[in-house]
Amino acid sequence: MKSLASINPATGASIREYPIHTDAEVEATLALTHRASRAWAQRSLDARCQVLRRCAGLLEERSRALAEVMADEMGKPICDGIAEAEKCAWVCNYYAEHAAEFLARTDVDAQGGRSYVAYRPLGIVLAVMPWNYPLWQVFRAAAPSLALGNGVVLKHASNVTGCGLAIEALLRDAGVDGAFAFLKIDSSSVKRVIEDDRIAAVTVTGSVGAGRAVAKLAGGALKKCVLELGGADPYLVLEDADVELAAKACAQGRLVNNGQSCIAAKRMIVHRSIVGPFTEALVSEFESRRVGDPRSEDTQLGPMARVDLRDELAGLVRASTALGARTVCGGEVPDREGAWFPPTVLDGVDATMAVAREETFGPVAPIMTVDGEDEAVMLANGSPFGLASAVFSSNIERAETLGRERLEAGACFINRAASSDPRLPFGGIKDSGFGRELGIWGIREFANTKAVVVD
Repeated sequence: MKSLASINPATGASIREYPIHTDAEVEATLALTHRASRAWAQRSLDARCQVLRRCAGLLEERSRALAEVMADEMGKPICDGIAEAEKCAWVCNYYAEHAAEFLARTDVDAQGGRSYVAYRPLGIVLAVMPWNYPLWQVFRAAAPSLALGNGVVLKHASNVTGCGLAIEALLRDAGVDGAFAFLKIDSSSVKRVIEDDRIAAVTVTGSVGAGRAVAKLAGGALKKCVLELGGADPYLVLEDADVELAAKACAQGRLVNNGQSCIAAKRMIVHRSIVGPFTEALVSEFESRRVGDPRSEDTQLGPMARVDLRDELAGLVRASTALGARTVCGGEVPDREGAWFPPTVLDGVDATMAVAREETFGPVAPIMTVDGEDEAVMLANGSPFGLASAVFSSNIERAETLGRERLEAGACFINRAASSDPRLPFGGIKDSGFGRELGIWGIREFANTKAVVVD
């Protein structure tokens, strides 16, 4: 029987192997979740929100235990893991508080008497989730779906199976009553699940390749899907920027989750007049980070999640330096077991190089030099991705206008690093996907927006 393997990226040691669900087990799970989800949808909105509040409480109670699983399975430092669990509690409480407002009937002045729009559940949402935020990505999708009355079936990344089981146990303990299920399956089994008539919609966070494959399957089955895919987020540092502030924000944006984030700062596009002091400040920020055991309280950066991903990143760096990029700090794979890679800054990067063309999923910051705003915008928009972006300038109006009107992205941040927030829509354009999560937009993505007309 095939299995899913969890491997500690700090040491390379095997943690555990989990047998994959058989076809019969998948069928039994879908049947049970389908029945439970129909009952869940019939519960009152207030009752569902009370369960979400219990989820939030359990996330806070179990934050350290959950963080330890994340540290062992994908190398997230323990303090970051605790913060991730607490953010999941936030999103559960957010929807518990606001679901009634977001799902309230919308009156419409139309012909034919009294008219309004109601928001009703669709059924079961299949969530295909990645390893980089193994709790947050799941709760970001599950909290609004469960509040609405949908069921959720999770297909998690194979290297964080322990996290998937912990999520399932927590939701069961909170009282979700079978409307959430975790399928231990590999990618080859996703097609069957998507095509199952009991699945109403699909949400995916992952690579462009995974998104294209799932979108094709969902489209063929005529099922709604939301795709949150890769990013190559540009951070524009204009000539009038506060260099120290910009460097700190760029370091924070690049090194969040060890650079393994779709909205990490991926390309630093810096005006030539300040590129020297900016680079010096950025290197200082990178070199100050404490790299070490992810279970240690004072660790800021652990290993990358997998050795193959570390090797892929190192290959992008080598390919770029071969074309003329210069390694300012880091850049070399250390001689030790595990998926370690040092915080790395490259300058002299241009648009032909791999670290500028592809998504660098790891702690590597490419610096690209420009002579003006138009050139910066051209480079920023020259990527196939369009997730988030940032602009740094002492002229707030100028930066805001540039970000809002000219940058091709789903979000723009002024004088700060990009981040997600339960109150704001999250998602991208172009190869970064479509649809939105979070806020009122996220809870309505998987609703049946139903017109009701009473004569």
